[in-house]
Amino acid sequence: MQSRSKVLFLVEVAIFAALAFVLDLFSFKAWAQGGSISLQMVPIFLMAFRWGWKGGLTTGLVVGLLQLVTNPYIIHVVQGFLDYPLAFTLVGLAAVTAGSARKAAKENNRTKLVGFLIIGTLIGSIGRFASHFVGGMVFFGSAAAPGQTVWAYSLIYNGSYLLPSFIASIIVILILVLAQPKFILPKK
Repeated sequence: MQSRSKVLFLVEVAIFAALAFVLDLFSFKAWAQGGSISLQMVPIFLMAFRWGWKGGLTTGLVVGLLQLVTNPYIIHVVQGFLDYPLAFTLVGLAAVTAGSARKAAKENNRTKLVGFLIIGTLIGSIGRFASHFVGGMVFFGSAAAPGQTVWAYSLIYNGSYLLPSFIASIIVILILVLAQPKFILPKK
């Protein structure tokens, strides 16, 4: 039975990572240098709530690697690492509330469930933002307007697409999980 659970986990990582990749194809490109408003974080969040740390971080890493090899905007190796593998892996930090969210779902406590989903999604979004923010300050600060600090530039640039992506993601997650709480309850 243990190997069945491992196979199920790997299959779900592959399916959810592929879904994230497809969702990114239907994104709104906010900036020419990168950054788009999309629902691509939703599958990573769902895997984080469903499988915990292992599911969220692994799915995020796979999504980041897919982004890295398909259509990256890279000016430096470190920036490429920050903006792709690390940024999407950090979306998996949503798993910090996974156990509590699953418990609330099992107990049919919708108020707590909503709270844990929002907090987890916010934490995962902040993780991704932090990685892009550092990369933006270090590698794209020269694009700041005259007199604008590099941290303000990176905050505005990355916040302009990640805040709407967070809002859209949490709306979709709440709709999905409240309609069908089993989305976050793995069959092990």
